[in-house]
Amino acid sequence: QVQLVESGGGLVQPGGSLRLSCVVSGSIFSINAMGWYRQAPGKQRELVAASTRGGSTDYADSVKGRFSISRDNAENTVYLQMNRLKPEDTAVYYCNAQLQTYSGPFYATYWGQGTQVTVSA
Repeated sequence: QVQLVESGGGLVQPGGSLRLSCVVSGSIFSINAMGWYRQAPGKQRELVAASTRGGSTDYADSVKGRFSISRDNAENTVYLQMNRLKPEDTAVYYCNAQLQTYSGPFYATYWGQGTQVTVSA
């Protein structure tokens, strides 16, 4: 069984910062890509930031220069540092990991339960 558990969400004022964390646990053989998505009310889920095991990163244009993704491969953890937050960043943020378990030879995508980020004065 694989679990992705996010933490670090909350209410923050515009211009503030938050750091999200996501710990992946379970019978994990290997983790490839890890990332963060978000879904605002009435909108589709969108990619925020992604990181490969080798360290390559990708960001949505709307967060470039403000958000930073990092990961600790030894701890199976991915982080999202969010600075200069805007009201339009308000959404549920989901952790995502492409991983291989000991029970099968193929990589599959797993999701966390989500953590709410609200940016408001």
